[in-house]
Amino acid sequence: MNKRSFIKNIAIAGLGTPLGMDSLKEYFKKSADIPADLLASDDAFWKKIRKQYILKTDYINLENGYYNFVPQPILEKYIGHIREVNLQGAYYMRTVQFDNKNRIAGKLAELAGCMPEEMIITRNTTESLDMIIGGQDWKAGDEAVMAEQDYGAMLDMFTQVSKRYGVVNKIISVPNHPSSDEEIVKLYENAITPKTKLLMVCHMINITGQILPVRKICDMAHSKGVEVLVDGAHAFAHIQYKISDLNCDYYGASLHKWLSVPLGSGMLYVRKEKIAKIWPLLADGEKDLSKINRLNHTGTLPVHTDLSIEDAIDYYKLIGTDRKEKRLRYLQNYWTSRVRNIPKIIVNTPADNNRSCGIANVGIQGITPGDLATRLLKEHKVFTVAIDYANVHGCRITPNLYTTTEELDSFILALKTLAS
Repeated sequence: MNKRSFIKNIAIAGLGTPLGMDSLKEYFKKSADIPADLLASDDAFWKKIRKQYILKTDYINLENGYYNFVPQPILEKYIGHIREVNLQGAYYMRTVQFDNKNRIAGKLAELAGCMPEEMIITRNTTESLDMIIGGQDWKAGDEAVMAEQDYGAMLDMFTQVSKRYGVVNKIISVPNHPSSDEEIVKLYENAITPKTKLLMVCHMINITGQILPVRKICDMAHSKGVEVLVDGAHAFAHIQYKISDLNCDYYGASLHKWLSVPLGSGMLYVRKEKIAKIWPLLADGEKDLSKINRLNHTGTLPVHTDLSIEDAIDYYKLIGTDRKEKRLRYLQNYWTSRVRNIPKIIVNTPADNNRSCGIANVGIQGITPGDLATRLLKEHKVFTVAIDYANVHGCRITPNLYTTTEELDSFILALKTLAS
């Protein structure tokens, strides 16, 4: 690192003055009586939250969907866990490692809305969902239903089981602007046959942010004897729900996204009566097929990340689940409402609040998504990610709680400039 970069990094590090967990509690007490709907648009309130983050000043980051930055209170706890595990070494690994993991998985289950014996901590959504896709007792001719808008890693896994076992994959396409829940449910229903064994559906489509009617899809699929696997990577700690209300069989999510756990943390829910039928990704010594921990063997892993899940849950509850969801939806509506009717600008996310929250996707007619992302960064200092497949052509925009309306104003101006 050269001298100029070093000085710049030191300056960035000094920008934030984190309040700390105790001070944050006091800060939130002062606004306890303010309805979340009103607080969502109070920029002064959320600028206090922004101080919990150390942010680069080179660009406006609107790509939080891949990985949400860890706020300083959680980051400090995480560093402390690293130090403590390193201090204890093998003693920690051979004594309290699994007790701590089970305790934290229980706390995660409580937040997710399921029983502790149905929840395990994984490393990410891909590991969680691929374990279910690959762990089925597939037979040649079995069918699986999914959408082309689903995450690529899961589609790749379905392709692998197709080649390996002779599974037939039925792929539908979800419209960006559906007319009703029933239109979406019908698309999945029409793909089901007597040979269908598993249906995978996104809770929130990662490339557009569209929220799908998961409960209705699960009820329909179960009425036909089909199990449902839900990709909740972008829904968990983003919108409010309980897994028990969804009536799904399996649910996977990444905790380093909207829960803001450090990288390499995920979760998997398996309905209790389904646990015994799933083959684990890696064999485990547990002989009781009904115990979910037999699906959780991955060898030695960075256990300090597991410990940070508890801190992230505490921080999430401190912010407030309703406050967070409404702020994220407010930010999305703030910019999308100002560009939806501008010529050449195409918003690929439904305007209905029941169908979207913090994530949206926007394109500009005549500009490829790749070029749009490049020009937003180079010409306007706005960082996004290009999406150019599955009927979605634009850039995914994912603000976070630290995002200000001033930053979104800059983004809106950039879109208008490029569109003109």
